[in-house]
This record gives sequence, C-alpha cells and structure tokens, in this order.
Amino acid sequence: MDTDGLFDLDGFGADEPAESAAAPPRPTASTPLAVRMRPRTLDEVVGQGHLLRPGAPLRRLVEGGAAASVLLYGPPGTGKTTIARLLAGVGERHFVALSALSSGVKELRAVIDDARRRRDYRGQQTVLFVDEVHRFSKTQQDALLGAVEDRVVLLVAATTENPSFSVVSPLLSRSLVLQLQSLTEDDVRALLRRAVTDPRGLGDALRVTDEAEDALVRLAAGDARRALTALEAAADGVLGERGAADADTGAGAGERPELDIAAVERAVTEVAVRYDRAGDQHYDVISAFIKSIRGSDPDAALHYLARMLVAGEDPRFIARRLMVHASEDVGLADPTALPAAAAAAQVVQLVGLPECRLALAQVTVHLATAPKSNAIITALGEAEAQVRAGAVGAVPAHLRDGHYAGAQKLGNAVGYRYPHDVPDGVLAQQYPPDELVGVDYYRPTNRGAERALAERLPRLRRAVRGTRPE
Repeated sequence: MDTDGLFDLDGFGADEPAESAAAPPRPTASTPLAVRMRPRTLDEVVGQGHLLRPGAPLRRLVEGGAAASVLLYGPPGTGKTTIARLLAGVGERHFVALSALSSGVKELRAVIDDARRRRDYRGQQTVLFVDEVHRFSKTQQDALLGAVEDRVVLLVAATTENPSFSVVSPLLSRSLVLQLQSLTEDDVRALLRRAVTDPRGLGDALRVTDEAEDALVRLAAGDARRALTALEAAADGVLGERGAADADTGAGAGERPELDIAAVERAVTEVAVRYDRAGDQHYDVISAFIKSIRGSDPDAALHYLARMLVAGEDPRFIARRLMVHASEDVGLADPTALPAAAAAAQVVQLVGLPECRLALAQVTVHLATAPKSNAIITALGEAEAQVRAGAVGAVPAHLRDGHYAGAQKLGNAVGYRYPHDVPDGVLAQQYPPDELVGVDYYRPTNRGAERALAERLPRLRRAVRGTRPE
C-alpha cells in the first residue's frame, strides 16, 4: 500500500487531526526509515523529472496551488503518497487519507459531508487521498463523482494499475492523469546516500561499501520504499552487532561500523518481484513472454517465465497461453509443438508446483526455437471473415447426410465418391459451396515442416478440383 495514513475524519469545529498535511506526525526512532525520509518539499523529491521540471503539470499544481483532481499512476515506491501530501500542503488544505482496501461508500460519504462543511463554513479545501483506487468498485468510484465535479474535495487517487482499465470513465475525465516512472539507478543511489547521512535517517552512524550500495540499488528495482526498507534492515543488523560487541568489550564509540554486502544478504533474502496478477503488469509480462517466443528468443522467454513463476502466477494460465501460442505462431511448421504444449499442461495438472516449472520451461524453449508459421490463424481468420460477410452457401447435395429415411429422395449423398476407393486416396470432387469453389485459405510457409506441405498442397488442390497444373 502506498500510504501510511489512515482514515481520519474529525467533526466540524473539533481539534485539527493528527494527519493534517500542515502538521504531520513527528517521526520517532521507531518510525520506519522510508517514512522518516519522506520528502517535505518538491526539491527533496527524487526522480519524476518529467513531472517536476519548470512548467510541468505537477509542479504547477504544487507551487501554483491550482485546484485539480489528480490520478497518480505508477509502480510502487515512486512517490504517490509523497506527492499527495505535497498537494495537500498548498494553502493549508485539510488532508484525509483513505485506503480502498478498508473503506467503503459510508466512509466516502462521511468525508464528503465533512469536506462540504469545511468549505462552506471555514473556506478550507479538503484533499482526499485514495490509495489503491483501482480496488474501489464502480459504485464506490461513482460515489466520488459529484464531490469531484463540484470540487467539494480535491481528489488525489493513487493506483499501480493502468487507470484506463481500472477507473470509471467519468472519474477519468474529471481528473488529470499523471504517470510516475520507476526510479533510475542513479535516483535510488542518491536516495540511499541521503538516508545514510541525513539526521532524519541514519545520521552517518555507519559506512556503506560500494558493493553493498550496488546490491541495494539492484534489489530496489526502481522502488524507493524497497530501497530504504532494505537499507534499514541491513543497518539494524550491523548497528545491533556493533552495540553487542561494544557491550561485551566495554568499548565506547569508535570508528563507524561498515555495512557490507554480506550484511545486505543477511537482511534481504530475495527481492520481491513487481507483478500484480490482477493488473497491467500481469498483461505486460505475459505479452512480453509470448512475443519473445514468437521472436525466437528462448532466453528472454525464460526470463519472463521466471518472473511469472517467482511472482506466484497460476501455472495453468501459463500452460493455456503456451497451447494457444503453439497453434497461433508455430502451427504446422512444427507439428510437435501443440502436443508438447498440451503435455506440459497435463504435467501442470497432474504434478503441480514446483516440479511442473520444468515442463513449462521445456515447452517454452521448444516453442521459442521452433520454426514459426501463422498460416493456421491467418487461414481461419480469412474463412471466418467470409462467413461473417455472408459466404454461407448451401452444402453440396452429394456431401449432405444420407443416413435417414427419405434422404435419397431429396438428393442427399447421391453421387458422393469415397476417396479410399481409389489408389491414391484423392479424387476430383467438389467440397465447398458453389460460391467458394477455388478459394484458398491455407497458405503454408516454407519454414520447418510446412515446406513439405507447401510443395504437396498445390498437387492436392489440383487433384481435388480436377484442374491441370499451370
């Protein structure tokens, strides 16, 4: 969750709440490092240069005090809560934070009622920060529309999901959508160094080696909160060991302890993979996975497969996508592709995790290295398009069902020729409706096993249609 603020609603005329933007709670020694180091001004914000440069929309909102509702869209740890608090600090606005995980329509209406009283009797504007707004139902989002439209509240909504998919259109049209980017390595490095030296942070209590800093930057993966949380965990371990050693030896303050890569490894066992099975990361990663297979890059495909598996993606979903891909992009260029994908799906069903990972990896490499052909999906697409356009002529009489009484009197199955009666098993006979005689849908490529089909199919068509070669 991208906020540490809880729902806060004081009655009209009561004391100002602790979560006021003008007077946020004073950090204590037990306050998480990421909270203690939260930027207090725009100049302290790291990254997001595209939104904070002179004249950029976010800087104008914060410095100019413009009243506009904002949807902040971006990965975790990129500053959505920080920006919301900076916006709330303009003009002594009242700040209220809600989480979509724990708030409903009742809480929303209470906030809106209080905001209306503040506006009407105090002339004070309320900034309503809604974290993870994509988790609000359509009804909950609709409950915000009137208050946003009339500017009863200045909405600052945060989401890690693409708002085009997760936020209702009326709310989108009433808000300025700002996309935040993951922090660069230089951004994270600057953030870590500030946290080490700043009195709000570690106050220069230890030294961080270059190797440890590189490891923290790598573990952060562009997430400021993750970087500071990892630094704090590693620093607590080092400072705790130093304190215990000094107590045993009776030594006083000496040279600053060193935070090395071993301390980072002890504190952080595995980087969390940024992946939301219900959101756009889910679609982005599976899209990159399939496109890597289509592009014949098994290494990239294995990378995306690993990201999905480590993040806890349902292996059945991956297996289904592989089966689709086997026909869509490999087809008959490698006739073993679909059976291999189906076999992997069966392994997933019968064996499960963790062992089924190997079957998924095997078929991923199989499909990525197989010759490619989209002739099957192209052929089916053309046939479906013609059917939708009305090309649905009558089935030729000799192909109709002749197994019921009176069928022959209707001419059904009369004149049908059985292909197995001739030596080659192929004979001249009309199969499509009259309107589609001579239409070719399937056009095999010259890749893989389709090369042989590309040579054989013209001969088959000439034999079936009774035509001579050109």
